[in-house]
Formats: sequence, structure tokens, C-alpha cells
Amino acid sequence: MAGQKILICDDQPILHETLGVYLENECFEHFSAMDGEEALAKFASVKPDLVILDIMMPKKSGIDVCREIRAASRVPIIMLTAKGEEIDRILGLELGADDYIVKPYSAREVVARVKAVLRRFTAAREQPQKVIRFDDLEINISSYDVLVKGKKIPFTPKEVEIFQLLASHPGRVFEREQILSQVWGYNDFFGDTRAVDTQIKRIRQKLPQEGVNWSIKTVYGIGYKFEAGKA
Repeated sequence: MAGQKILICDDQPILHETLGVYLENECFEHFSAMDGEEALAKFASVKPDLVILDIMMPKKSGIDVCREIRAASRVPIIMLTAKGEEIDRILGLELGADDYIVKPYSAREVVARVKAVLRRFTAAREQPQKVIRFDDLEINISSYDVLVKGKKIPFTPKEVEIFQLLASHPGRVFEREQILSQVWGYNDFFGDTRAVDTQIKRIRQKLPQEGVNWSIKTVYGIGYKFEAGKA
């Protein structure tokens, strides 16, 4: 991980100073953005390996910055959120944030999360290419492509990961907590399972509802499963 670039997006100078020291001690290179517009400009110029993104920032919110980054990149994003900002936190997860940290937090905790997210991201990229096929459906987790009848479906990275998880185990029911744990790596949920429901809803909206013999089924009170061979 030595030499990897971390972009810190927060309007509090003390956070940049304190966190910067800890990141340097772990041999990370860090860059600072003090508002949302600067965050997007720095993201384009620096091309960081990971973004630390505060939800509440001037000029453009962290949610908007996350949305714009996710439209163009799968780079890991850790969102910083004040205690009680549950709605914003869940929205961040829905948009594709890889982790979140609730204030107040220590710089040591942030650096530990940075290292953990980068490890997960690197491990996922280094996995052998895996393509799942069911008739006219193809899910390629290496390229993050989903194709139906040869047509690419515009999925976000987290949507691909959830769809791939379900399709890798046809007929198996995944609880919402299991999806959060395996896709985001969380063990503490605090109501964030609603983000899973929203992601599933968006996946279904993007997939054809007719002319295919596979689907994502809701198992009420439990979670979701992928079924093949049934219309």
C-alpha cells in the first residue's frame, strides 16, 4: 500500500493536518480538498487510490460528490458522517460508498479503515476473472459488466456486486445483513439494511421484466434470492 494516494475532502483544516500525519506515517501520499467543487477537481487531477469524503461540505455536498465520482470511477470511497445523519449515510451507501465512519472518530481509526478498504478493493481486482452466465445473462465481476441479450446494463459497482453475489448462488436466500457483510464488509448495521432494499429495487428496474427465465425474488421477512429457470 506504500505510496498510494489518498484524497481527503473535508472543510475542517485540523482534520487534514491530523489525518495527514497518520497517513504519512503509514507511507500514504495525501491530498486535500476543502469543498465539494475542489474535491471533484482534485479527484480528476490527482487520480487518488481512495477518497475520504465528508457528507457536509461547502459548494457541493459529499453526497453529490460521491454521485459524480461513482458515475465515472470505482475508486473506493469512505464517507464521514456526523452522529445521527442516518439518512445521508444510507444514501451514501446506495450511491456506492465502500465504508463510512461516524464522528467523532480518531485518526487512527480512519487510517485503519483506509487500509481495510484498500485491501478489500485490491483483493477483488486480483481475483481470477469470473463470468456468470444464465442463458442470455452474463455477469463479469472483473470488468463490472452486466449484459442481457448482449446489451450492457448501466449498473453501478455495488449493484454489480450484489447481483453477482445472488447469481453466484442460485436458489440461496441471502439475508439483508449477509449482503451488507459480504458486499460492504460491515458487521454493524444500525438500520443500514434499507440501503440493500434500495439497491435491489434499482437492479430490478434496470433488468428486463419479460422474456427472461431468471429473476431476483423477495423472500418476505428474510431477504433475497436469485432464481434461474423460472419466468
